Amino acid sequence: MPEEIFSEILAQIAQFSAAAADLRALQELSVEIMARRLPLYNWVGFYMLDREHAQTLVLGPFRGVPTEHTRIPVSEGICGAAVAQESTVIVQDVSRDPRYLACSLETRSEIVVPIRVHGKIVGEIDIDSHTLNAFGEQDRVFLEACAALIGDYIACHPQ
Repeated sequence: MPEEIFSEILAQIAQFSAAAADLRALQELSVEIMARRLPLYNWVGFYMLDREHAQTLVLGPFRGVPTEHTRIPVSEGICGAAVAQESTVIVQDVSRDPRYLACSLETRSEIVVPIRVHGKIVGEIDIDSHTLNAFGEQDRVFLEACAALIGDYIACHPQ
């Protein structure tokens, strides 16, 4: 993906976050823009840690085929691995990773980026692609910047 598109999307998210009514509105805008502008991003969504069950991720706004995985223990899947490892996880071929929780038969690769508030993980951005080896360093940097914007919003707008 050209860095120009990533920069434009980041600018849109940053601009919207300055006046967003709430976190959900910011997440909705973010998944909409990414799904529309980035053709390799076939499923784009947020999972947030459940406040009452801190070891469970709960599906938030997303774009793509609905998933049965609306609640994921942090001990399971690529999403759980990103929380457990406290870092971005990129899987270039999900068929070769036993942690992958199948959501769609078309998914070939996945990237999961933690969202932090004051250094603590509160959720993540999850992207699936129907293309093998879809995600590289530019995607990681872009999505980590998006996660930082979301984290900053949460820090400034406690719920």
